[in-house]
Amino acid sequence: MFKFALIIIYIFIIFLISIIYKGFNPNNKEALRKIIHIGIGPLIPLAKFLEINQTSALYFTGLVSILTFINYQSKLFPNIEDVDRKSYGTLFYCLSLFILIYFYWNKDPTSLIAGFFIMTFGDGFAGLIGKNFESKSWFFGDQKKSLFGTMTMFLISLIIVISLSYFQKYPININSITIAFISTVLEQFSIFGIDNLIVPISAAFCFNFFITGL
Repeated sequence: MFKFALIIIYIFIIFLISIIYKGFNPNNKEALRKIIHIGIGPLIPLAKFLEINQTSALYFTGLVSILTFINYQSKLFPNIEDVDRKSYGTLFYCLSLFILIYFYWNKDPTSLIAGFFIMTFGDGFAGLIGKNFESKSWFFGDQKKSLFGTMTMFLISLIIVISLSYFQKYPININSITIAFISTVLEQFSIFGIDNLIVPISAAFCFNFFITGL
């Protein structure tokens, strides 16, 4: 119970930061959502450090997924999806984490972290940079994308892949660029927040296939 108490405290801190931020910037809904999106990133390394087992992690993530779905109906915590568009991004976020935990928690945790970090940090900072700095933009479906945001997604994804490969002593080669490129392309498919599902799963699969080979 102590381990899960630490996890819950960490999540509570992230939500508290988002609530405080909203008090100062109530109109910046996208940044508010990204605080949660990015802030959850260290959760998996923390859980692995605490040696939480796969079954417990699945139960916890499954419960959070159910609560997130309920929140879409009841709006108990509007901060989570308080954006000016129809999005199920947070639900896809939770579902992708559940899938990653199921396939990679014990088998290949580095691939799990790669996929999760690319979603949380790559996609998260891409959204912030793209919306706060003017650059060439285009529409993919009905979603606006920008050059700076796309470049941020690629560079952060590449840094994540190279860093994890380096620390785990995996070879660093052209495959790192391939994974970052695939993740960046898939991030363009963001209608209804579906990128929060396809990006981390694809990134983890590619890292497992091209880098770890486990």
